[in-house]
Amino acid sequence: MQDNNWVHLPVMGMKTAELLLVKKDGVYVDGTLGLGGHTKYFLSLLDSGARILGFDKDINAVEMATKNVNDQRLTAFNKSYEFIPQVLAELGLAGVDGVLLDLGVSSYQLDDARRGFSFQSGGPLDMRFDTGAKLTARDIVNNYAVRDLEKIFIDYGEEPSAAKIAMAIFNARRIKPLETTAELASVINEAVPRRGKTHPATRVFQALRIAVNDELGTVERSLKFLPDILNPGGRAAVLTFHSLEDRIVKNVFKQMAADGKIKLVNKHVYEPCFEEVKNNRRSRSAKLRVIEKI
Repeated sequence: MQDNNWVHLPVMGMKTAELLLVKKDGVYVDGTLGLGGHTKYFLSLLDSGARILGFDKDINAVEMATKNVNDQRLTAFNKSYEFIPQVLAELGLAGVDGVLLDLGVSSYQLDDARRGFSFQSGGPLDMRFDTGAKLTARDIVNNYAVRDLEKIFIDYGEEPSAAKIAMAIFNARRIKPLETTAELASVINEAVPRRGKTHPATRVFQALRIAVNDELGTVERSLKFLPDILNPGGRAAVLTFHSLEDRIVKNVFKQMAADGKIKLVNKHVYEPCFEEVKNNRRSRSAKLRVIEKI
C-alpha cells in the first residue's frame, strides 16, 4: 500500500518540537512511531550526536518508518510504548531527554481496509494495532454478552444509544456472525438514526478499537513511569485526539505535579492553529500537554 502522508509536517510538529527538544544532542523516545513523521521532523532539528528510540506495536509501521526516516540516529523497536523502561534498561540508559506519545491512529491504518478500523470500507472486523495479538473486534462483537458490549460502547465511545446498538448486534449475530466492518456499520445504521453528518457507527468503532488494543489502560500505566525515565529537565509531550484520553492525561499529570515529581509546562492545552486544521482535518481534535522532570 502506498502512503505519502509521512512527508508532511506531523500534527502540531513545530509546537511539539519547540517544547520537547531541550537538548540538540539528546536522547529521545518516540513512543508511537507510526510512519515516522514526528521523528523525521525532530531529526531535521537535532545534532548529529542525537538519538531517537522509536516504538510501535505495528510491525508494518516499524518497517515503513525505518525506510521513511532513513536516518541512523533512529533505532526502532516493534514493541508497545509500555516497554520503554525495559528497553532503556537493556540499553544501559538511565534516562532520556524527551518522550513523545502521539495517541492518534495513523492515517495509513485508518485508510487500509484490511486492518478493519474504518466503517467506510468492507474490511474484516480486526482493529488490532499489533497484528499478532489474539483479541479482535470480531471476537468482541460476536462473543461478548450484550451488557458487556453496552459497557464498552458507553465507557469507550460515550455512545448515547449503547443499549439499543448492543441489542441490535446481538440479534444480528444470532442469524449469522458479523464478519466485516460494512456488516457491523449496516446493523448500527439500521438500529439508530444518523446524527447530522456523523455516521451512527463512529462512536462504536472508536470504542471497539480502544477495547481491542486496551488503549486507555496502556496510556494510564505508561504515563505513570514517565518521571522515572526522564533525565532532570527532560520533558514528555502527549498528543491526544479524544476526550477520554485527554482526561486521563490531564488528571495523571495534575497528580504528578501535586506530588512534586514534575512541573506542567502548559497548564492549558495547546491546540492546532487554524491553518493546520485547514490543511489536515485529522489534526482538528488534537490537544498537546507537556511536562518537565524536576
